[in-house]
Amino acid sequence: MIHATVNGKTFDIELRGREIRINDSEVLPDIYRIDDKTLHLLWNNRSYTAEVCDIHSDTKEVKIKVNGNIYTVLLKDRFDVLLKNLGLDSGTAKKQKEVKAPMPGMVLNVLVAEGDSVDKETPLVILEAMKMENVIKSPAPGKVKRLGVNQGQAVEKNAILIEFD
Repeated sequence: MIHATVNGKTFDIELRGREIRINDSEVLPDIYRIDDKTLHLLWNNRSYTAEVCDIHSDTKEVKIKVNGNIYTVLLKDRFDVLLKNLGLDSGTAKKQKEVKAPMPGMVLNVLVAEGDSVDKETPLVILEAMKMENVIKSPAPGKVKRLGVNQGQAVEKNAILIEFD
């Protein structure tokens, strides 16, 4: 059983071979795989094209584009539910303490200051490497404790760019 939350509404999904049950109702879509990220479905005389846009395995969050509309889906399996029922779900995600340079390069711009609060995916640093600009984003919400780099500074791979509280 998988629990999928879309736009604040949770669906219980059970997969058994080609049989799909959503909230205890059997669903029989005609599914055609276009490629490894895209499916075409016919269901209730309607056509849907669904494409997986982004997967965050650490948070079990998937962004799916269905007929041009993007949906964020939060997934929980039976183990997530068991951990929650046992009260062990809070604090299970490893808190991010620092962001490191993924490659050697030149810091073009530092987009945050010490003391700033950031959300997940907030741009932190622009790093130029191999003549390409790379936006380094926050992997999780947090508060900037210390900047490890300055604009114009050359950095090596794994150099600490930002430290969080």
